[in-house]
Amino acid sequence: MSAADREKGLAEAFVLLADSLRTGYEIIDTMDVLVHVSTEFTSAVEAGIVLADARGVLHVMATTSERTTDVEEAQLGISGGPCLEAFRTGEMVEITDLSAERQRWPAFTRLAEDRGFRADNAFPLTLRGQTLGVLNLFSSSPGSLSDRDAALAQAMADIATISIVQHQRIARQHELADQLQHALDARVVIEQAKGVLSQRHGVPIDGAFAILRKYARNNGTKLRDIAEQVVDLTLIL
Repeated sequence: MSAADREKGLAEAFVLLADSLRTGYEIIDTMDVLVHVSTEFTSAVEAGIVLADARGVLHVMATTSERTTDVEEAQLGISGGPCLEAFRTGEMVEITDLSAERQRWPAFTRLAEDRGFRADNAFPLTLRGQTLGVLNLFSSSPGSLSDRDAALAQAMADIATISIVQHQRIARQHELADQLQHALDARVVIEQAKGVLSQRHGVPIDGAFAILRKYARNNGTKLRDIAEQVVDLTLIL
C-alpha cells in the first residue's frame, strides 16, 4: 500500500468510525469497526477489545478472529496478562517479546504463542481517571510498534472510549453499566448466529462472522439485529 493510498484509506476509516457513532448504532458495531481498522493500518495482525461490566469484570466485546478470542478469554479466565495489567493500572502495557514473560504469565504466554503471537500491546480505554476497558493489538513477530502505529492505536483507544460515552450519553455509572450489559447481551446473540452460519455453510467460525459482518455492512444494519434474525430463522444467509 502506497503512502497516498494509506492516508486515503485511513481517512475513509475515520469517516466510517464517525458514522458508526451516530444514533442507531450500538457499541458492539463500533468496536467491531475499531478492531478491524486498527489491524488494517498498523503492523498488528490481530486485535481485540474487552469492556468492564458494572462489577468491574472484563468481557470480550470484539475481536478480529477466533484465535484472538481464545487468547483474550484466556487472559480473563486466569486474571493475568497485559490486558488485565493495563486495566488495573490505567497505563499502556507493551510486551515486545512474549517469550520473555513466560515466568510472569505462563498460561497466557503459552496459549498466545501457540496461536502465533509474539508481541502484545494493551491500550487502556480511560476517561477522567476511570478505565472502561482495553484495546489489545497482537503481533506475529517480536518488537515494538512504530511511533506512528502506537499513536494510531492510541487514537483508536480514544475513539473506543468516546464511543462508549457517546452511546450511553449520560454521566452516571449505573446507566453506563446498563449500556454495557446491552452490548454484552448482543455479543451472545452474535456468537449464536456465527454458530448457525458456520454449520449451515460448512465454514470456520471466522468465515461465518465474515458473512454476518458483510451483510450488516452492506445493508446498514446493526450486527445484533441481523444476528437475531439468523438465530430465529427469519433471515437465511
